[in-house]
Amino acid sequence: GMNSEIEILLEALKDSDEEKRSEATQALWQIWFAQKGVAGLQRLQQAQILLEAGESRQAESVLTELIEQLPDFAEAWNRRAVLYYVRQEFRKAIADCQTALELNPIHFGALHGLGLCYAALGEYRDAIQAFRRALEIQPYALENQRLILECTAKLS
Repeated sequence: GMNSEIEILLEALKDSDEEKRSEATQALWQIWFAQKGVAGLQRLQQAQILLEAGESRQAESVLTELIEQLPDFAEAWNRRAVLYYVRQEFRKAIADCQTALELNPIHFGALHGLGLCYAALGEYRDAIQAFRRALEIQPYALENQRLILECTAKLS
């Protein structure tokens, strides 16, 4: 079933072979985006197009409506967190990341986003904790390693 497939992909994220890790990363994103079928996927894509076109409010409306209809759609929460992060509404982004993670605890993207939000607010200990949790899932994610070092330097 789905869980064993996800477990196999999670193992692959820890593989020394970069190609295997990359394929597993893409496969997990695909599963997360496709969780609610084609309709859910299309709405996420619509929101992304609006956001990239600078139509942030419309993108937010699409995602909020999607969340209201499908409250267990983790990726909808994660996408809205990204939108809030872009708008520098970090507290709102944190709340959405946390909901995404309650629904999907292995979401390394939401953990990375959570860390970025805390770092932007100067809450470096919380940021480090989020980046560390992301690294447990994706140990080769050099970006998170770099961000941990940056946050640690700012604490001293």
